[in-house]
Amino acid sequence: MKLRVIVEYDPGAGGYAVYCPELPGCTSAGDSEEEALDNIKEAIALYLEPSPVRIKPEGKIFEVEVLV
Repeated sequence: MKLRVIVEYDPGAGGYAVYCPELPGCTSAGDSEEEALDNIKEAIALYLEPSPVRIKPEGKIFEVEVLV
């Protein structure tokens, strides 16, 4: 899976901020561009990690694939 990320230098913090526009709230940072990119990869993996779901006995869980 490929996602766009935006890396911006933050002179106030002296480092790089990075976020993924397709995943609201998925952000990270690093002291270098490389570190920021490594950190956002981890943040994206955590963001997309499924959460435990409780369903009623008559409920069903489906997985769907979305092609864009």
